Amino acid sequence: MKVGVLALQGASARHVDMLARAGAAPVEVRTPADLDAVDAIVLPGGESTTISMLLESSGLADRLAARLADGMPAFGTCAGMILLGREVLDGRPDQRCFGAVDVTVRRNAFGRQVDSFEADLPVEGLAGGPVHAVFIRAPVVEAVGPEVEVLATVDGRPVLCRQGPVLVAAFHPELGDDPRLHELFLSEVV
Repeated sequence: MKVGVLALQGASARHVDMLARAGAAPVEVRTPADLDAVDAIVLPGGESTTISMLLESSGLADRLAARLADGMPAFGTCAGMILLGREVLDGRPDQRCFGAVDVTVRRNAFGRQVDSFEADLPVEGLAGGPVHAVFIRAPVVEAVGPEVEVLATVDGRPVLCRQGPVLVAAFHPELGDDPRLHELFLSEVV
């Protein structure tokens, strides 16, 4: 299984490591040709408006939109969650969302950089105990569509959701040492 990791800006190297640990063949995606060579994609954290602009300037935006519309599996973390959502609140007016998962996402919902935090989250259907989650200027899901499954919350607010082959997390699972969310994603891909 060739899984692409969008490597335009953000924490792509840690995702590559986690995917390799979970048994995938990760590939860094920087061009449309790179995207065409993968079966699934991870959109990492970073700065969502910057990633959105880089997707446009690299020629990836339209091709990624088409692949997602065709059902390509995707895992978005932090900024990746924002990009994969249906609607973004508190974003730039020209910021692109791909609508791969029916969620409305609020950018920086937990506050600024100084408000970053860590939490141990029980994840619905995931064995082995809670997942350690690192929230850095994290988004949160404000609304979910009827086909979206909420897998984890913080203070009653969705932070891990799944819809079909798309998994989104408001936090950075790649910053810990627990590959279970990457394994969960891969289990949906195969």
